[in-house]
Amino acid sequence: MEPILAGALAQFHEAADQVSLRDELRDYLTAFKTVFQTQFPVEMDDGSIRMFDGVRVLHNGARGPTKGGIRYSAHVGLDEVKALAMLMTWKCAVVDLPFGGAKGGVTVEPASLSSNELQNLTRRFTSEIIPIIGPDKDIPAPDMGTNPQVMAWMMDTYSMTHGYTIPGVVTGKPVALGGSEGRFEATGRGILDVMQEHLRAHGGVAGRRVAVQGFGNVGGVAAKLIREAGAKVTHVSDKDTALFHRDGIDTSAAYAFVQRGGTLAAWRDQFARDVEVVAGADVLTADVDILVPAALETVLTEANAGAVRALLIVEGANGPTTPEADAIFRERGIVVIPDILANAGGVTVSYFEWVQARQFQRWSEDRVNQELQRIMARAYQVVSARCPIGTRTCTLRQAANWVAIERVVEAITLRGIYP
Repeated sequence: MEPILAGALAQFHEAADQVSLRDELRDYLTAFKTVFQTQFPVEMDDGSIRMFDGVRVLHNGARGPTKGGIRYSAHVGLDEVKALAMLMTWKCAVVDLPFGGAKGGVTVEPASLSSNELQNLTRRFTSEIIPIIGPDKDIPAPDMGTNPQVMAWMMDTYSMTHGYTIPGVVTGKPVALGGSEGRFEATGRGILDVMQEHLRAHGGVAGRRVAVQGFGNVGGVAAKLIREAGAKVTHVSDKDTALFHRDGIDTSAAYAFVQRGGTLAAWRDQFARDVEVVAGADVLTADVDILVPAALETVLTEANAGAVRALLIVEGANGPTTPEADAIFRERGIVVIPDILANAGGVTVSYFEWVQARQFQRWSEDRVNQELQRIMARAYQVVSARCPIGTRTCTLRQAANWVAIERVVEAITLRGIYP
């Protein structure tokens, strides 16, 4: 079993013990509604045919249609996708969205494909999973290695098989095709929203020193918005480069450069030679107030948790902290705002996009951001009320899991078992 699935199950069972969940409900909530695996052919630019492995996992649909990203990565595996689908169930429940959790992906290095090959792969994979997706069944979204263009191809492929446009089948689409204003920045903005709510009674975000691991759609946006909120982002990193400046990095300029196709290394070499290049591991153990791991799973482990100096960790990535590291952070008094709460901004605005598609409406970006802030603040308040800051009897992760499990169990109990 892969560490991310083992960690997700360990966290679930710990929370289940604490809420005295019955064994039959444990079995129900650790089972997966649908596990769809496929091997499919794609025609490459040279005329050759190449086979790819794809998977889509639907965890639990008690609260509504399932929802979750599609990732294109050379490391996509079934255990990883199962874990992320389960985490999506808890994430949707903790922010009280009417969705269950799902995840999917294709084992491929997307950078190795041309645009035409990427489109061929997307359209064929979509055609393979058509039996289990749909605006009332399962709604994919972008994830690692995918983007609004990929979602546009997915939506078009699904729509063409039905004979009319069905924008609600996916979220994260381009705005011109029914995507939502504010969706691109939603996960990063949600991180800032929950961070501000946590620090509201303690002077706010302004003036804090922050390290952000990851500089993509989550970490890059978060680093930009956190700086704009008045914090000093002293450390940032992507998969190749880590940067440090004691007075703070201009993350707005850096992210704009990366969005135009550049890299952190190239931005530093061209525009910020006073910024120091450091080891990637240094970002996680930086001398800062707040750490935002927003890149990969299981990066905070028993091996490095003792060296972490931030007193607040806000999880931007899915599953960045192992159970062993969690125990160390609790012992050391380090507060962790868990992924199922901290990075729920993306699925929240995906919900807004789905609602807009179903009602044929267009919301302004201001409305989207205001609604996002309201939902993230409410979710944080509900979770923190179950585990007030300063107590040694529980953690915010445990409290978030309690809230999520109880909401899913309530839905299961009210619906009953058919037939």
